[in-house]
Amino acid sequence: MQEIELKFLVPESRLKGLMRQAQVKSSKHMQLAAHYYDTSDQKLAQAGIGLRIRKEGDTWVQTIKAGGDGIAARLEHNAVLDNEQVQAMLDSDTLAPDLTIYKDTSVAPALAAFKLKKLAKKLTRLYVTDVERITRLLIKDNNDEDEDGSSIEMAYDHGEVIHGLDDTQRDSIQEIEFELVTGDVDFLFATAKTWCKRYKLCLSTVTKAERGGLLIRGQNHSAAVSADLSQLTVNKDSSMPAFVRAAVHNCLLHILPNSSAIVAGSIDNTHVLQLTIGLTRLQAALTVFADYSDEINPDWLPILTQTAALLSDYQELTYLAAHIEPKLQSCGAPSVDWTADIDALKIQPLDVVSANDFQLTLLELIAFTMSDPSLEPKADKPAVDKLVKTLSKQYTKFIETERRLQDKNAANDNGPYSEDSKSVNLKSRNHNQVQDDLYCQLVNLRYASEFASRLLNKKKAKKKTKRWLKHVLKAQKAMEKYRKHALYQQRYQLKSATDINALYGAGWFAATLKKDVKRAKKRLANVQDSPTFW
Repeated sequence: MQEIELKFLVPESRLKGLMRQAQVKSSKHMQLAAHYYDTSDQKLAQAGIGLRIRKEGDTWVQTIKAGGDGIAARLEHNAVLDNEQVQAMLDSDTLAPDLTIYKDTSVAPALAAFKLKKLAKKLTRLYVTDVERITRLLIKDNNDEDEDGSSIEMAYDHGEVIHGLDDTQRDSIQEIEFELVTGDVDFLFATAKTWCKRYKLCLSTVTKAERGGLLIRGQNHSAAVSADLSQLTVNKDSSMPAFVRAAVHNCLLHILPNSSAIVAGSIDNTHVLQLTIGLTRLQAALTVFADYSDEINPDWLPILTQTAALLSDYQELTYLAAHIEPKLQSCGAPSVDWTADIDALKIQPLDVVSANDFQLTLLELIAFTMSDPSLEPKADKPAVDKLVKTLSKQYTKFIETERRLQDKNAANDNGPYSEDSKSVNLKSRNHNQVQDDLYCQLVNLRYASEFASRLLNKKKAKKKTKRWLKHVLKAQKAMEKYRKHALYQQRYQLKSATDINALYGAGWFAATLKKDVKRAKKRLANVQDSPTFW
């Protein structure tokens, strides 16, 4: 069967209030002792499969989870085991899963890449979890005209994951899950939003199996996740509403693992960087394909934009400290300490990502991807028929903005700086605004082209598509490099007011910007000269 659930981390400040709602008269308490199995090199985990034997009250259950949408839905198969047989195996230290029970089941395709007999011999207990679970059934209040029987199981888990070979190595578990039992998935999301608002919950895609794998590897968080277009599930028959849902889903597969790591305490700059890139891809999808669905909420974009901007502030400073400073010092620059500047940021990545508005937006986006596209008015319109027009429109915007920038550059070359300071400042701001517009158009064009290429990339045109995307990517990177170097130059210039050593960095980047401009112009020209693939 398919399991649909949402998992959240609970902030300590809200735990007492949440427990009052979790522990009502109808709540049930259960001790869960689970043994998780995999090969020593974690082949199952690499395939997205979790396999366990767990004692649930007085019953032993073997469970495998696999596949699904990578966010809220997974395939799950449960088999009740014979208690006496399990106890006998525990006494002899031979407890192991029975893989033969999965033949001809819904999870069989997930195991198709493995030879089950060979796999069974390699399985070992890698870790265990000891969890106290409090469950409560939440039932939708229905009127006489709306009796869909929707119900959700709320489960609060508190306990530990323990290394299978060294029980001194442990990690705490404190999370709450909402699983759809019966009825409408909309009730699941409405309930989750209510609890999220009230208790400031933070979405997490980290499973207990993943937690165990991290413990074994001695890691606190999984590696940062980058974009993977191979996971974009579209085909030539995809409707416009289905296509934009697939694009948003692909972005969420990029965003959620990184945001989950940050709300769990990661300060790794790669998580922040990849989350920022994921948000940029998502903004592009929602902007360019806005008219593909009537269900896109215009309130999503401002929140996503603000979140990405706040993360960029932190990412810029930490990048200066970790990468730019060592590079400059290797060239003979005096040291500049950015620690105080980073600490002085009023909002850290954890604050940004755990913000309630952002978490609620993520919930709404997940709900959007899981909603039925066939119910929309444009469900009968194939995306492939619309994409050419969409990309052409975006390309035209890019060309027009690039021409405006050329005109601005020409005007500046004709001596605008001979005017009074107010005019100079105004022209400079206008010039910078056009540059920003061009960069945004290029980013939207790049990501929209990548999404669309999954449908428009015909066999005979693969080289043409690849060449086009390569030129757009190079142009975007060139402009991004120029923009970042300009920001770094400004930061070093401002820093020099309190630390004279920063003047070296300010001068270095001022000189670098001249090369950046030439490179960006060349890359932008290549995009215009390259024939489009649609």
